[in-house]
Amino acid sequence: MNKILKKIKKSISKIFSHNEIQDIRELILTNQNYNNQKNTENPLNHYGLKCFSQSDEDGITIEIIKRINIYNGTYAEYGVGNGTENNTLILAALGWSGFWIGGENLLFRHEKLSKFKYFKTWVTKENAFEYYSRGLDSIKKKGVDLLSIDLDGNDYYILEELLKKGIEPKIIISEYNAKFPPPILFKIKYNPSHYWKSDDYFGASLSTLSFLLNKYNYFLVCCNSHTGANAFFIHKNYQDKFRDLPTDIRKIYMPPKYYLNSKYGHPISIETIEHIFNESESQ
Repeated sequence: MNKILKKIKKSISKIFSHNEIQDIRELILTNQNYNNQKNTENPLNHYGLKCFSQSDEDGITIEIIKRINIYNGTYAEYGVGNGTENNTLILAALGWSGFWIGGENLLFRHEKLSKFKYFKTWVTKENAFEYYSRGLDSIKKKGVDLLSIDLDGNDYYILEELLKKGIEPKIIISEYNAKFPPPILFKIKYNPSHYWKSDDYFGASLSTLSFLLNKYNYFLVCCNSHTGANAFFIHKNYQDKFRDLPTDIRKIYMPPKYYLNSKYGHPISIETIEHIFNESESQ
């Protein structure tokens, strides 16, 4: 079989250039994502759109905050990479205030901003709430409307610790380990030094996260269809805004899609991100 595949690959490479093969790959992935989004039973997935998120999370977020009717809100995000691709940059573009916590240097200037704060640190359940409190103090807010966690490891334990401390955002976005479909319960053992090795040992299954969040009055509304990586939970105070959604977790769950588009639209400009945050200061 391997010999056959090698022959096919060699034949294709004779017909198409590397760039042409790459373009074909992008077209296939784009079409796959479109079909996944279009055919889902969950109306929220139909709003999926990538702006600054890894895939279609931004569009889902915008529809959720529209339904809840949040304007000039506050966000917190744990795990933001270098600051160019995450779940809350879109909220900064909407004029929200917020803070990020993560282990990498940001690629843009942010030190003089008053509506935004970044803490560079290794996040553990032992320090998660401390930085949450420091973040709120730095932007002079009492709580956040949206919390996002994507740390490729101890997400469950950090989220649990924050909820135990009494935080109560309206919206929670959490990475889940989509390899384990409902009703499988799975979570890694807590290890403050855990580092993701690009394998399947990370995070928690969707069912495990749902059980945790249900205890704190949150319900699952959506999993993003393009990658099956992020789950959206809403506080039960806003349940009436989402009556059109399926309630069966098996109909909300999205399996993992391991292939991402390698390019999407124009390249990211640091100048664009800096402009967004500077404009947000005046809103």
